[in-house]
Amino acid sequence: MKNILFKSLFVLTLAGLISACSDVIEAPTKSSLDENVIFSTPVLAEGAVMGIHQSFSETNSYRGRFIPFYGLNTDLEWWNSSENTTDDRALLMGYNPIVGSTQMNTENNAWAKMYEGIERANICIRGLRAYGDVENNKELAQLLGEALTLRAFIYVDLMKAWGDVPARFEPLTTETLYLPKSDRDVIYKQIIADLEEAATLVAWPKENAATQSTERVNKAFVKGFLARTCLYAAGYSQRADGSIRRSNDPELAVDKMYKKAKDACLDVINSKTSTLGSFEQNFKNLCQDKTTTGLESLYELPFSDGRGRVLYTFGVKHKTVDKYTMQAQGGANGPLPTLFYDYDKDDIRRDITCVPYYWDGGVKVNETQASGGYQVPNKLSQWYFGKLRYEWMSRVVTSTNDDGVNWQVMRLADVYLMAAEAINELEGPGAAAPYLKAIRERAFPGNQAKVETYMASVTASKDAFFKAIVDERAFEFAGEMLRKADLIRWNLLSAKLTEAKNNLAALANRTGKYAGYPDKIYYKTAADGESLVIYGLEKGHTDAEGAALGYTSSKGWFVSDGVNTMNDAKVNSLYLRNPDERQFWPIWQVFIDSSNGTLKNDYGY
Repeated sequence: MKNILFKSLFVLTLAGLISACSDVIEAPTKSSLDENVIFSTPVLAEGAVMGIHQSFSETNSYRGRFIPFYGLNTDLEWWNSSENTTDDRALLMGYNPIVGSTQMNTENNAWAKMYEGIERANICIRGLRAYGDVENNKELAQLLGEALTLRAFIYVDLMKAWGDVPARFEPLTTETLYLPKSDRDVIYKQIIADLEEAATLVAWPKENAATQSTERVNKAFVKGFLARTCLYAAGYSQRADGSIRRSNDPELAVDKMYKKAKDACLDVINSKTSTLGSFEQNFKNLCQDKTTTGLESLYELPFSDGRGRVLYTFGVKHKTVDKYTMQAQGGANGPLPTLFYDYDKDDIRRDITCVPYYWDGGVKVNETQASGGYQVPNKLSQWYFGKLRYEWMSRVVTSTNDDGVNWQVMRLADVYLMAAEAINELEGPGAAAPYLKAIRERAFPGNQAKVETYMASVTASKDAFFKAIVDERAFEFAGEMLRKADLIRWNLLSAKLTEAKNNLAALANRTGKYAGYPDKIYYKTAADGESLVIYGLEKGHTDAEGAALGYTSSKGWFVSDGVNTMNDAKVNSLYLRNPDERQFWPIWQVFIDSSNGTLKNDYGY
């Protein structure tokens, strides 16, 4: 049940606490609700903490700006219109953003909304520490842990996108209204401590009423997010002077951070409070608004039915309204065309992740109903992510922009692969192997021999195992917007994007590892009247065999009318300048101008 936003009893503004709902049962009778009342009363305190989530759902916050834009372009993913370099979005995602971006340079944009969420969290944390008696009240302890975690979550995203940012860990005062940027290492140390504290306060999935839902913070997510944060803190990133390095702070050294990450991941895995289950079913559950904990999803940003643009951005494209959706959207972002061809053909994740078709042919019946719809092959240069699909939903989207599907922040597979990475770094591949193997076994069900052969090869050395982790995280998480931050922390961003651009050119010309594919794809509609059957996408397929199969249609896939269907402009749009010179976005001009001279841009802006 998706109801977290309706539980928000209060909206926390930058000025303080303002009641947004009057139907509170058994709340203390008082002419005004002071912090001591709110944060000593579980039902009121819950409303205040849930109010933090409101900052995620605003149009120009996570909903419409950060989730759709941050994380592109990588060696796996890109904005599907990236060749349109006259559009600010192409510049934003092509490593050449401008401080006056038409998409981001507004007073209510992601930067402002993130600090709004931090302010709300700060008020809750202060109030719960002062009045919550968290040592003796588990409900209020849970809420303090949630507020600490949500604040840490926002700070991590701020640092991923902007590097060094202002550190605010107390509610605003007139003296702290304008703050300069703080070294990110200072922030990392604080939020790591906060997450360690939060892990002692919140319950495991299903352990209490709050942790029955993936829309609420639980101990498995806190520990998993602690591990992710530690890996980021220990990793490489661009610094204000332009250098790319790890932290010089001994408290954030690789051995210490990886040890924390390892321990946190193993706590989650060994708790057995969540299960991997089916790769496909995880995403079907997400599309169907199933938020019960104990499965693979550890935490999701909650969106009500009329908010959120997750499917709008990452779903399979529907060009017309049809029986599955009244929203002709989807496919704004997609996988690089090379990704499909880089998967092992037996990897079940390939056809779930990479979709070569869109939906068309639907007919509007009335304002809330449509009929028809069938799959149509797209083109080599434009694929869609298939992890999110309108046809998997249990309701029909009627909004033109919003679909209400939650954003999945973390799933258990991430914990397994972080454990494998950390243990390999600390102890070597032998100790790390079981955690990578669990993910491979799910990806290759019934093909244990292939799994064993693969594991034997990647455990040959620590370096071989690390390279396997880099690849496995690509195949497992493509389209989930984890890759960019991973490449940055591994110091592989520029190298991998250069490799990706070369691979795109090779695919377009069918050279190197992409040699031998046929000119055309051959296709027909299946007996169900909507599903597409395609021949020509696999290694070993030939035009002669495709023509002989009697498929009803064919189309030039690599070459059409003698011209490559993926041209140089499309390939080159993956990045417009050296990604390592633009690992971060600039602080947008509107926030520079309103900072009273305390903020400035670094990183060459």
